[in-house]
Amino acid sequence: MKVDMVVMRHSSPGAPHYLTKHIKANVVNAGDGTHEHPTQALLDSFSIREKLGDVAGKRIAIIGDITHSRVALSNIFCLQKQGAEVMVCGPKTLIPKYIEALGVKVGHDVRAALAWCDVANVLRIQLERQQIKYFPSLREYSLYFGISKQMLDELDRPIVLMHPAPLIVALS
Repeated sequence: MKVDMVVMRHSSPGAPHYLTKHIKANVVNAGDGTHEHPTQALLDSFSIREKLGDVAGKRIAIIGDITHSRVALSNIFCLQKQGAEVMVCGPKTLIPKYIEALGVKVGHDVRAALAWCDVANVLRIQLERQQIKYFPSLREYSLYFGISKQMLDELDRPIVLMHPAPLIVALS
């Protein structure tokens, strides 16, 4: 077919890398399993730059299901490469044990993460990728790791709040 480029999204981690070994075309990883999602990281980085002017020197908190998120890992690499300081925050059961080796801060208190950051990138819970229960209930998760308007109002400065949508927000 003489394809010049393949943009590939696949449920298996490493599938785009595998494909590069078998074709001469360039392969763009648009998400592979729970591994990475570089194209989303580029979009998130662009959004931060658009809002704040630069990524360098910014503090970015990635909050939620870090273990099952392909976006989290790609964002860590992309944002650190641009000079940002990155923190991950969530339940201990949803944060990979190796994550500190990537040079990120690790937290389990959402209020502290929000007070620390310039940008909070809130991830959705990847229930479709979970084979076991990582927390007691969605209600309990929301109670400890949900972000409310009140929490944001209590901050001493505004922050950028990013969310993967679709999302219905009822803040009072």
